[in-house]
Amino acid sequence: MNANVDSFPRDVLELQQYFADPEPGQKIQAVPGAGLNVPLWILGSSLYGAELAAHFGLPYAFASHFAPTDLRQALHIYRQNFKPSAQLDKPYVMVAMNLQAADTRKAAEFIATSLMQGVLGLARGMPIRLPAPIEGFADQLGLQETAAISRFMTYTALGDAQDVSKRLQEFKAETDADEIILTAQIFDHQARLRAFEIAAEAMATLI
Repeated sequence: MNANVDSFPRDVLELQQYFADPEPGQKIQAVPGAGLNVPLWILGSSLYGAELAAHFGLPYAFASHFAPTDLRQALHIYRQNFKPSAQLDKPYVMVAMNLQAADTRKAAEFIATSLMQGVLGLARGMPIRLPAPIEGFADQLGLQETAAISRFMTYTALGDAQDVSKRLQEFKAETDADEIILTAQIFDHQARLRAFEIAAEAMATLI
């Protein structure tokens, strides 16, 4: 553990203090912020964040859209070790999912090639800006490349409205999350807006 990780619990406590009512003689006050009791979240992509959120009794958001491996264990640790706090009396979980939605399955698979290219860039240690989709991109990939992309996209709602609705229902059932947050790395802005429209309609069925 490095110094930044070691000091993070103290940082959380300090931040909570800034949003609480100022103590008499408190030298540093947040303006604005003091007395607002802004609710804090712990966002994590590892088990450490789950432990910290549970210890402080804070809501927990897990970045499963890019770090899917530890999701189940992180949620288990958080829920098993949760200590009620002034902010929260029971565990509250948000989980993240990739969204690659379109009016047809074929169109969704096409726009998803932008995300796939980005994943390969990260895997190769050469991050890139989100590129335009490429027809037939998946057919050009080797086994290792396909495996890396598949692992990254474990939690992805990809396809048409029916596909997305089914995948969201599965994700909800698997995690029993209180909230689901979606990220849509889609090159074309209008296509991205359409993806969120499709997802919004599907999400309404989960409420």
